[in-house]
Amino acid sequence: MRQKFFGKNPWGARLKRVLKSSNYKNDSFQNLSPTEVTLKDASYLKMLKDFFNRPKDAAPAKIIPSVRTNLHTLKADKPTIVWFGHSTYFIKSKDTTILIDPVMSGSVSPIGAFGRAFKGTDIYSVSDLPEIDMLFLSHDHYDHLDYKTIEELKPKVKKFCVALGIGSHLEFWGVPPEKIIEFDWWDNHKHSSDIEVIAAPARHFSGRALTRGKTLWTAFIVNIHGYKLFLGGDSGYDTHFKEIGDKYGPFDIAMVENGQYGEEWPYIHMFPEQTAQAAKDLQANVLLPVHWGKFILANHSWNEPIKRLKVAADKTNLAITTPMIGEPVIIDENLPDKVWWEI
Repeated sequence: MRQKFFGKNPWGARLKRVLKSSNYKNDSFQNLSPTEVTLKDASYLKMLKDFFNRPKDAAPAKIIPSVRTNLHTLKADKPTIVWFGHSTYFIKSKDTTILIDPVMSGSVSPIGAFGRAFKGTDIYSVSDLPEIDMLFLSHDHYDHLDYKTIEELKPKVKKFCVALGIGSHLEFWGVPPEKIIEFDWWDNHKHSSDIEVIAAPARHFSGRALTRGKTLWTAFIVNIHGYKLFLGGDSGYDTHFKEIGDKYGPFDIAMVENGQYGEEWPYIHMFPEQTAQAAKDLQANVLLPVHWGKFILANHSWNEPIKRLKVAADKTNLAITTPMIGEPVIIDENLPDKVWWEI
Protein backbone atom coordinates (compact mmCIF):
# COMPACT_ATOMS: atom_id res chain seq x y z
CA MET A 1 0.00 0.00 0.00
CA ARG A 2 3.04 2.28 0.04
CA GLN A 3 3.29 2.33 -3.74
CA LYS A 4 3.00 5.88 -5.09
CA PHE A 5 0.15 5.07 -7.49
CA PHE A 6 -2.21 4.43 -4.55
CA GLY A 7 -1.92 8.09 -3.63
CA LYS A 8 -2.63 9.37 -0.15
CA ASN A 9 -5.88 10.13 1.64
CA PRO A 10 -6.42 13.66 3.01
CA TRP A 11 -4.31 14.81 5.95
CA GLY A 12 -3.58 18.04 7.80
CA ALA A 13 -5.43 21.19 6.74
CA ARG A 14 -7.05 19.39 3.81
CA LEU A 15 -8.50 16.75 6.14
CA LYS A 16 -9.94 19.50 8.36
CA ARG A 17 -11.80 20.91 5.38
CA VAL A 18 -13.07 17.43 4.44
CA LEU A 19 -14.38 16.89 7.97
CA LYS A 20 -16.29 20.18 7.80
CA SER A 21 -18.10 19.23 4.60
CA SER A 22 -21.84 18.69 4.94
CA ASN A 23 -21.40 15.76 2.55
CA TYR A 24 -18.99 13.96 4.89
CA LYS A 25 -20.74 11.85 7.53
CA ASN A 26 -19.94 8.66 9.44
CA ASP A 27 -16.28 8.82 8.40
CA SER A 28 -17.07 8.92 4.67
CA PHE A 29 -18.44 11.12 1.92
CA GLN A 30 -22.08 10.30 1.25
CA ASN A 31 -24.36 10.40 -1.79
CA LEU A 32 -27.53 12.48 -1.72
CA SER A 33 -29.58 9.26 -1.78
CA PRO A 34 -28.69 5.97 -0.05
CA THR A 35 -26.44 4.18 -2.53
CA GLU A 36 -25.10 0.64 -2.51
CA VAL A 37 -21.97 0.06 -4.57
CA THR A 38 -23.26 -3.46 -5.24
CA LEU A 39 -26.69 -4.76 -4.35
CA LYS A 40 -26.91 -6.41 -0.95
CA ASP A 41 -28.31 -9.58 -2.46
CA ALA A 42 -25.84 -9.63 -5.38
CA SER A 43 -24.16 -12.97 -5.87
CA TYR A 44 -20.39 -12.56 -5.76
CA LEU A 45 -20.03 -16.05 -7.21
CA LYS A 46 -22.17 -14.99 -10.18
CA MET A 47 -20.16 -11.79 -10.60
CA LEU A 48 -16.95 -13.84 -10.58
CA LYS A 49 -18.35 -16.22 -13.18
CA ASP A 50 -19.50 -13.29 -15.32
CA PHE A 51 -16.04 -11.75 -15.05
CA PHE A 52 -14.40 -14.88 -16.46
CA ASN A 53 -17.15 -15.52 -19.02
CA ARG A 54 -17.50 -12.14 -20.66
CA PRO A 55 -19.00 -12.06 -24.16
CA LYS A 56 -16.54 -12.57 -27.00
CA ASP A 57 -17.27 -9.05 -28.19
CA ALA A 58 -16.46 -7.40 -24.86
CA ALA A 59 -13.49 -6.08 -26.85
CA PRO A 60 -13.71 -5.08 -30.52
CA ALA A 61 -12.53 -7.61 -33.09
CA LYS A 62 -10.90 -4.91 -35.21
CA ILE A 63 -8.81 -1.81 -34.59
CA ILE A 64 -10.90 1.16 -33.46
CA PRO A 65 -10.93 3.92 -36.12
CA SER A 66 -9.65 7.31 -35.04
CA VAL A 67 -8.64 10.76 -36.23
CA ARG A 68 -5.34 12.53 -35.65
CA THR A 69 -5.98 16.17 -34.74
CA ASN A 70 -3.05 18.49 -34.06
CA LEU A 71 -3.99 19.85 -30.65
CA HIS A 72 -1.11 22.33 -30.61
CA THR A 73 -2.46 24.18 -33.66
CA LEU A 74 -6.19 23.58 -33.14
CA LYS A 75 -8.28 26.70 -33.77
CA ALA A 76 -11.30 27.12 -31.49
CA ASP A 77 -13.42 30.22 -31.82
CA LYS A 78 -16.16 28.19 -30.09
CA PRO A 79 -15.69 25.44 -27.48
CA THR A 80 -14.18 22.48 -29.33
CA ILE A 81 -14.05 19.02 -27.74
CA VAL A 82 -11.72 16.18 -28.68
CA TRP A 83 -12.56 12.82 -27.08
CA PHE A 84 -9.73 10.36 -26.40
CA GLY A 85 -11.96 7.42 -25.46
CA HIS A 86 -13.52 6.48 -22.12
CA SER A 87 -13.79 9.63 -19.95
CA THR A 88 -10.73 11.54 -21.16
CA TYR A 89 -11.29 14.55 -23.39
CA PHE A 90 -9.69 17.85 -24.31
CA ILE A 91 -11.53 21.15 -24.67
CA LYS A 92 -10.27 24.32 -26.27
CA SER A 93 -12.21 27.58 -26.32
CA LYS A 94 -10.45 30.57 -27.83
CA ASP A 95 -7.01 30.32 -26.19
CA THR A 96 -8.12 28.39 -23.07
CA THR A 97 -7.24 24.70 -22.85
CA ILE A 98 -8.97 22.16 -20.59
CA LEU A 99 -8.32 18.46 -19.95
CA ILE A 100 -10.68 16.09 -18.16
CA ASP A 101 -9.86 12.88 -16.27
CA PRO A 102 -6.73 12.07 -18.29
CA VAL A 103 -5.76 8.40 -18.61
CA MET A 104 -3.11 8.23 -21.31
CA SER A 105 -0.82 5.45 -20.12
CA GLY A 106 -2.55 2.66 -22.06
CA SER A 107 -4.19 1.01 -19.06
CA VAL A 108 -6.62 1.67 -16.21
CA SER A 109 -4.75 -0.68 -13.91
CA PRO A 110 -1.57 0.37 -12.08
CA ILE A 111 -0.29 -3.22 -12.10
CA GLY A 112 -0.51 -6.22 -14.40
CA ALA A 113 -2.21 -6.52 -17.78
CA PHE A 114 -5.76 -5.80 -16.62
CA GLY A 115 -7.59 -2.92 -18.28
CA ARG A 116 -5.52 -2.46 -21.42
CA ALA A 117 -6.82 0.03 -23.95
CA PHE A 118 -8.47 -1.37 -27.08
CA LYS A 119 -6.27 -1.44 -30.16
CA GLY A 120 -6.42 1.88 -31.96
CA THR A 121 -7.73 3.89 -29.01
CA ASP A 122 -4.45 4.92 -27.45
CA ILE A 123 -3.22 7.15 -30.27
CA TYR A 124 -2.68 10.29 -28.16
CA SER A 125 0.07 10.74 -25.61
CA VAL A 126 0.91 13.56 -23.22
CA SER A 127 3.39 14.92 -25.76
CA ASP A 128 0.47 15.56 -28.12
CA LEU A 129 -1.09 17.98 -25.63
CA PRO A 130 -0.36 21.70 -25.45
CA GLU A 131 -0.02 23.51 -22.13
CA ILE A 132 -3.20 22.96 -20.08
CA ASP A 133 -4.88 25.88 -18.32
CA MET A 134 -7.27 23.74 -16.26
CA LEU A 135 -7.15 20.00 -15.61
CA PHE A 136 -10.35 18.55 -14.09
CA LEU A 137 -10.49 15.41 -11.95
CA SER A 138 -13.98 14.15 -11.13
CA HIS A 139 -12.91 11.43 -8.66
CA ASP A 140 -9.96 9.23 -7.79
CA HIS A 141 -10.70 5.87 -9.44
CA TYR A 142 -7.92 4.52 -11.64
CA ASP A 143 -9.88 4.96 -14.87
CA HIS A 144 -10.11 8.72 -14.15
CA LEU A 145 -7.02 9.55 -12.10
CA ASP A 146 -3.93 7.88 -13.57
CA TYR A 147 -0.67 8.29 -11.69
CA LYS A 148 1.59 7.80 -14.73
CA THR A 149 -0.33 10.35 -16.76
CA ILE A 150 -0.31 12.93 -13.96
CA GLU A 151 3.43 12.49 -13.52
CA GLU A 152 3.96 13.37 -17.18
CA LEU A 153 1.43 16.19 -17.15
CA LYS A 154 2.63 18.06 -14.06
CA PRO A 155 4.90 20.50 -15.92
CA LYS A 156 2.16 21.32 -18.45
CA VAL A 157 -0.75 22.10 -16.11
CA LYS A 158 -1.40 25.55 -14.66
CA LYS A 159 -4.35 24.63 -12.42
CA PHE A 160 -5.85 21.37 -11.17
CA CYS A 161 -9.61 21.65 -10.49
CA VAL A 162 -10.54 18.60 -8.44
CA ALA A 163 -13.15 17.08 -6.17
CA LEU A 164 -12.61 17.75 -2.47
CA GLY A 165 -9.83 15.60 -1.03
CA ILE A 166 -8.19 14.63 -4.33
CA GLY A 167 -5.60 17.34 -3.78
CA SER A 168 -4.01 15.00 -1.23
CA HIS A 169 -3.13 12.51 -3.99
CA LEU A 170 -1.75 15.27 -6.19
CA GLU A 171 0.30 16.88 -3.44
CA PHE A 172 1.69 13.44 -2.51
CA TRP A 173 2.76 13.13 -6.15
CA GLY A 174 4.56 16.45 -6.15
CA VAL A 175 1.98 18.91 -7.46
CA PRO A 176 2.47 22.28 -5.72
CA PRO A 177 -0.51 23.06 -3.42
CA GLU A 178 -0.96 26.50 -4.98
CA LYS A 179 -1.84 24.81 -8.28
CA ILE A 180 -4.74 22.85 -6.74
CA ILE A 181 -8.33 24.09 -6.39
CA GLU A 182 -10.64 21.69 -4.54
CA PHE A 183 -14.43 21.72 -4.86
CA ASP A 184 -17.21 20.55 -2.61
CA TRP A 185 -20.63 20.24 -4.25
CA TRP A 186 -21.98 23.63 -5.36
CA ASP A 187 -18.66 25.40 -4.78
CA ASN A 188 -17.75 27.83 -7.55
CA HIS A 189 -14.53 29.38 -8.80
CA LYS A 190 -14.13 32.37 -11.09
CA HIS A 191 -11.21 31.44 -13.31
CA SER A 192 -11.40 34.68 -15.28
CA SER A 193 -13.94 37.32 -16.24
CA ASP A 194 -15.54 34.95 -18.77
CA ILE A 195 -14.86 31.50 -17.27
CA GLU A 196 -16.61 30.13 -14.17
CA VAL A 197 -16.44 26.62 -12.70
CA ILE A 198 -19.09 25.08 -10.44
CA ALA A 199 -19.01 21.62 -8.86
CA ALA A 200 -22.25 19.64 -8.92
CA PRO A 201 -23.40 16.43 -7.20
CA ALA A 202 -22.91 12.98 -8.67
CA ARG A 203 -23.96 9.52 -7.45
CA HIS A 204 -20.89 7.34 -7.19
CA PHE A 205 -18.08 6.52 -4.73
CA SER A 206 -14.31 6.89 -4.44
CA GLY A 207 -11.21 5.10 -3.23
CA ARG A 208 -7.92 3.83 -4.65
CA ALA A 209 -6.86 1.44 -1.92
CA LEU A 210 -8.75 -0.45 0.81
CA THR A 211 -10.94 2.40 2.05
CA ARG A 212 -13.76 4.23 0.29
CA GLY A 213 -15.28 7.66 0.59
CA LYS A 214 -12.27 9.63 1.83
CA THR A 215 -12.37 11.86 -1.25
CA LEU A 216 -15.39 13.29 -3.03
CA TRP A 217 -16.80 12.48 -6.49
CA THR A 218 -18.29 15.28 -8.53
CA ALA A 219 -19.44 16.68 -11.85
CA PHE A 220 -18.39 20.10 -13.10
CA ILE A 221 -20.27 22.91 -14.79
CA VAL A 222 -18.10 25.18 -16.91
CA ASN A 223 -19.44 28.51 -18.15
CA ILE A 224 -16.93 29.58 -20.75
CA HIS A 225 -17.04 32.42 -23.28
CA GLY A 226 -20.84 32.50 -23.23
CA TYR A 227 -21.36 28.72 -23.45
CA LYS A 228 -22.47 26.23 -20.76
CA LEU A 229 -20.76 22.84 -20.57
CA PHE A 230 -21.57 19.91 -18.28
CA LEU A 231 -18.63 17.62 -17.46
CA GLY A 232 -20.32 14.63 -15.94
CA GLY A 233 -17.71 12.36 -14.37
CA ASP A 234 -19.21 9.06 -13.15
CA SER A 235 -22.73 8.88 -11.76
CA GLY A 236 -25.70 6.63 -11.30
CA TYR A 237 -29.09 8.09 -12.11
CA ASP A 238 -30.93 10.16 -9.49
CA THR A 239 -32.81 13.42 -9.01
CA HIS A 240 -29.60 15.48 -8.96
CA PHE A 241 -29.57 15.68 -12.76
CA LYS A 242 -32.89 17.53 -12.78
CA GLU A 243 -31.72 19.76 -9.93
CA ILE A 244 -28.59 20.69 -11.89
CA GLY A 245 -30.63 21.28 -15.04
CA ASP A 246 -33.11 23.48 -13.19
CA LYS A 247 -30.33 25.51 -11.53
CA TYR A 248 -27.85 25.86 -14.37
CA GLY A 249 -29.38 24.55 -17.60
CA PRO A 250 -29.90 24.51 -20.43
CA PHE A 251 -26.44 23.28 -21.41
CA ASP A 252 -24.98 23.71 -24.87
CA ILE A 253 -23.42 20.26 -24.50
CA ALA A 254 -23.27 17.61 -21.78
CA MET A 255 -20.62 14.90 -21.48
CA VAL A 256 -22.35 12.09 -19.58
CA GLU A 257 -21.25 8.53 -18.78
CA ASN A 258 -22.62 5.73 -20.95
CA GLY A 259 -21.04 2.37 -20.25
CA GLN A 260 -19.55 0.02 -17.65
CA TYR A 261 -22.99 -0.68 -16.17
CA GLY A 262 -24.18 -3.92 -14.61
CA GLU A 263 -27.29 -5.39 -12.99
CA GLU A 264 -25.38 -5.90 -9.75
CA TRP A 265 -24.33 -2.23 -9.43
CA PRO A 266 -27.33 -0.26 -10.75
CA TYR A 267 -26.91 2.80 -8.50
CA ILE A 268 -23.33 3.83 -9.30
CA HIS A 269 -23.45 3.69 -13.12
CA MET A 270 -26.28 4.39 -15.55
CA PHE A 271 -27.82 2.15 -18.14
CA PRO A 272 -27.95 3.83 -21.58
CA GLU A 273 -31.65 4.63 -21.29
CA GLN A 274 -30.92 6.45 -18.02
CA THR A 275 -28.09 8.36 -19.70
CA ALA A 276 -30.59 9.66 -22.24
CA GLN A 277 -32.96 10.67 -19.45
CA ALA A 278 -30.14 12.37 -17.52
CA ALA A 279 -29.34 14.47 -20.60
CA LYS A 280 -33.01 15.44 -20.81
CA ASP A 281 -33.04 16.33 -17.10
CA LEU A 282 -29.95 18.49 -17.61
CA GLN A 283 -31.71 20.28 -20.49
CA ALA A 284 -28.75 19.48 -22.72
CA ASN A 285 -28.95 20.70 -26.29
CA VAL A 286 -26.51 17.94 -27.28
CA LEU A 287 -25.22 14.83 -25.49
CA LEU A 288 -21.69 13.55 -25.99
CA PRO A 289 -21.60 10.06 -24.40
CA VAL A 290 -18.36 9.11 -22.67
CA HIS A 291 -17.08 6.31 -20.37
CA TRP A 292 -17.13 3.76 -23.19
CA GLY A 293 -15.16 2.64 -26.21
CA LYS A 294 -11.69 2.09 -24.73
CA PHE A 295 -11.54 -0.33 -21.78
CA ILE A 296 -13.33 -3.44 -20.51
CA LEU A 297 -14.67 -2.63 -17.05
CA ALA A 298 -18.03 -4.43 -17.21
CA ASN A 299 -19.57 -7.52 -18.80
CA HIS A 300 -21.48 -6.03 -21.72
CA SER A 301 -20.38 -5.96 -25.36
CA TRP A 302 -17.99 -3.10 -26.05
CA ASN A 303 -20.43 -1.24 -28.34
CA GLU A 304 -23.69 -2.17 -26.60
CA PRO A 305 -23.82 1.14 -24.68
CA ILE A 306 -23.81 3.32 -27.79
CA LYS A 307 -26.27 1.07 -29.64
CA ARG A 308 -28.76 1.22 -26.78
CA LEU A 309 -28.25 4.95 -26.32
CA LYS A 310 -28.94 5.63 -30.01
CA VAL A 311 -32.27 3.83 -29.72
CA ALA A 312 -33.19 5.74 -26.55
CA ALA A 313 -32.14 9.07 -28.06
CA ASP A 314 -34.22 8.52 -31.19
CA LYS A 315 -37.28 7.71 -29.07
CA THR A 316 -36.93 10.92 -27.05
CA ASN A 317 -35.70 13.26 -29.82
CA LEU A 318 -32.41 13.73 -27.98
CA ALA A 319 -29.55 15.11 -30.07
CA ILE A 320 -26.32 13.19 -29.59
CA THR A 321 -22.90 13.44 -31.15
CA THR A 322 -20.74 10.35 -31.61
CA PRO A 323 -17.24 11.41 -32.65
CA MET A 324 -14.44 9.00 -33.35
CA ILE A 325 -11.50 9.29 -30.99
CA GLY A 326 -9.65 12.47 -31.96
CA GLU A 327 -12.48 13.91 -34.10
CA PRO A 328 -13.32 17.50 -33.06
CA VAL A 329 -16.80 18.38 -31.84
CA ILE A 330 -17.53 22.09 -32.28
CA ILE A 331 -20.54 23.48 -30.43
CA ASP A 332 -23.27 24.73 -32.80
CA GLU A 333 -21.10 23.89 -35.80
CA ASN A 334 -19.76 20.33 -36.10
CA LEU A 335 -21.48 17.40 -34.36
CA PRO A 336 -20.12 14.14 -35.83
CA ASP A 337 -22.72 11.37 -35.99
CA LYS A 338 -21.17 8.57 -38.06
CA VAL A 339 -21.93 5.00 -36.94
CA TRP A 340 -18.22 4.11 -36.76
CA TRP A 341 -18.56 1.40 -34.07
CA GLU A 342 -20.04 -1.15 -36.48
CA ILE A 343 -16.65 -2.72 -37.19
